[in-house]
Amino acid sequence: MLSFRRALVAAAFFITVIFLTTRSSSPPPSEAPESFPRAQAYSDSFKKAATTAAADHNPLHGGPSRHRPSQSGQQAMQDMSKLSLNDKLAYQFPYDVEARFPAYIWQTWKWTPAQSQFDFREQEATWTEQHPGFVHEVITDDVAVHLLRLLYASVPEVLEAYLALPLPVLKADFFRYLILLARGGIYSDIDTYAIRSALDWIPETVPREQIGLVIGIEADPDRPDWKDWYSRRIQFCQWTIQSKPGHPVLREIVARITDATLRRKRAGSLRAVNDKGVIEFTGPALWTDIIFEYFNDDRYFDMSKSPGPIDYQNFTGMDVAKRVGDVVVLPITSFSPGVKQMGAKEYDDPMAFVKHDFEGTWKPESERHIGQTY
Repeated sequence: MLSFRRALVAAAFFITVIFLTTRSSSPPPSEAPESFPRAQAYSDSFKKAATTAAADHNPLHGGPSRHRPSQSGQQAMQDMSKLSLNDKLAYQFPYDVEARFPAYIWQTWKWTPAQSQFDFREQEATWTEQHPGFVHEVITDDVAVHLLRLLYASVPEVLEAYLALPLPVLKADFFRYLILLARGGIYSDIDTYAIRSALDWIPETVPREQIGLVIGIEADPDRPDWKDWYSRRIQFCQWTIQSKPGHPVLREIVARITDATLRRKRAGSLRAVNDKGVIEFTGPALWTDIIFEYFNDDRYFDMSKSPGPIDYQNFTGMDVAKRVGDVVVLPITSFSPGVKQMGAKEYDDPMAFVKHDFEGTWKPESERHIGQTY
């Protein structure tokens, strides 16, 4: 285990590498994020994208919200103390749908590939092989704390919540949302193989500058007893996520987890959270709920142009990608191939993008995280 001093040195080195890499690979000025966040609206190009059909990847309802971002250039500094947590995060991590997907791959584990105890060399190597030129980091728990202190120094309540979480699995769940909100790129669990490059995940008919989040379906249990096995009829996968920094879904889940954690901390009930409560607290149930809320939020979409609310029925049984505004939803085969149920196809299918080896993934939800080590 790293000593605190060594962890601090490692964190400083890691941050320096990321800083230099980011400077050397930054997009041209015309594609840089705005200086003020697009907290509740998107650009004209996204408005056009959200209402334009793309082969079999048609949007499920109409364009973005009627709210528009300011186009007057640089904005004055705000008094952060007067903002809600969600607005603080929006101000700190602006979202620009037209920006490029950052070329980062983030993974976490107790050890790095440079250490002899690291047991996932084969899986980890596939991400580097499939993504030449990407910055690929396996971050240890010790380094994660220092990295988050740097990224979220201006939002101390988020740091307080992260440090207060009583279980390693809760911290691991929270970290994936935190790193993607702040820096974007790809997060994938360490026991996951990259079958195909992320450059192939978004259909060619959908321009990258119109998409800010790529997710997959974890479970589509079309059976009468689905509630005995899963907490949601359609459940979105969180072991592999691609995003641009500042995406509203990530902002909302970070705010939701932070608020819930600090509320439980003050009530003295945080330690009562056990393995069975992870799914709803930080895991795929919460992730799924927030994504569906986003799809039906009139702050982001003109719901008057929607044929109806978006729910599980829009995604059950799908075998090609679908787009909802700036989100691409991949079928179950993409992130869960080879499970031999729920319509998932094999690893050699053209839509199979990653292979996840999580032990117990397809067990009942009450057993899902039991035995998982972080």
